[in-house]
Amino acid sequence: MRLLSDLRGRVALFFAGFGALVSLIMAVALYQSAHDLSQRLIDETLSAELDDYIARRERNPASLPPSTVVVHGYVQGAAGVGDVPGYLAGLPVGRHNIHLGTISYRVAVVERGGARYYLLHDIALQARREQRFAWMLVLMVVAMTMLSALGGIWLSRRVVAPVAELAAKVRHRSPNDWEHPLSDDFPVGEVGELARVFDRHLIRMRAFMERERVFNADMSHELRTALAVILSAAEILLEDDSLGDKQKSRVGRIRRAAHDMAELGTALLLMAREEYSVSAGGGCVLADVVRDVVAEQRHLLRDKPVEVDVRTDPELILSVDAGLVKIVVSNLVRNAFSFTAAGSVAVWQDARSLAVSDTGSGIPAHAVERVFVRHYHDTGSQGAGIGLSLVKRICGCYGWQIRLESRENRGTVVRVTFS
Repeated sequence: MRLLSDLRGRVALFFAGFGALVSLIMAVALYQSAHDLSQRLIDETLSAELDDYIARRERNPASLPPSTVVVHGYVQGAAGVGDVPGYLAGLPVGRHNIHLGTISYRVAVVERGGARYYLLHDIALQARREQRFAWMLVLMVVAMTMLSALGGIWLSRRVVAPVAELAAKVRHRSPNDWEHPLSDDFPVGEVGELARVFDRHLIRMRAFMERERVFNADMSHELRTALAVILSAAEILLEDDSLGDKQKSRVGRIRRAAHDMAELGTALLLMAREEYSVSAGGGCVLADVVRDVVAEQRHLLRDKPVEVDVRTDPELILSVDAGLVKIVVSNLVRNAFSFTAAGSVAVWQDARSLAVSDTGSGIPAHAVERVFVRHYHDTGSQGAGIGLSLVKRICGCYGWQIRLESRENRGTVVRVTFS
């Protein structure tokens, strides 16, 4: 299948098939022509021998028929008298092929002057020659097929070489290499037209990337400025002794939300960069992130009768960006706290995985397969439907496995396994 899907393979296969077909037709034609020619020569030999013998017999009726290693003759007189074998007696006038055991003969039967003449020609030698000739033709067909295949491979390389060269240039071209158009290296022909099409698409991609870069830079600057103002104002308000505990609690929520937004924006901008490496980031102790996230999200429980069980393993250190890890843990813990009205929430982290389970409302069976789809949320959710899709995306970047099991009104378990 790989051979048929490859352009070089298809060209080579076509040439091999074409060469085999042409050589086979030629071989069959040559063999048939050689066979007809040899049979015609045998018939002419038989005719010449018969004419000579009949002429001799007219001069001397006692002349014996030819009898050599190859040719044998018999005569049957006008009265049906003569030493003629039974296998010849029933043959009509004309040319015939007969087989006696392992020996084959070409037989000529003629009538002259009331007598019937039989002349046999041993064609075993001719059959062996034709067999050798047939084997030579078979070898010629095989050789022609191989030569055609080699020619097809050579020609396919010549034909596909410009396309392969263009593909290599496109493959190794960096997004910032715009000064040298591809069409300069391929000025004419179909490959040149393809290069010009690539150039037009690259120009459009460059314009799009430039617009995206400017938008990201401007948006990042504006968001950071606004968030910095919010965080500064929140810090000042928290230090104001005239505020009551309830007011300070609300200001603290504002500060946490602004801080989370700043970290989320930084992480998303990192993921949006094409050159961003999934291995970027230093050592992130997952246990510390889990404890911080649980403490930050406890306000979602308020006065709910929910028990929180947190178990961590400080030995697990991930070489990833801490902001992205916090996004994953925060979304899972936030969902568990938000959708659990009573019961328990367990956040267990061991040396290989993180599991967040709850006894909340659960997810309907028809929605379990769609919870990771961007902007999807069920009727009971107030979010925008991007939390779990973002978690799925981050796990995909790092090669982590995420698995969700849920039963409606029974709770949900989400497990992230780190590879």
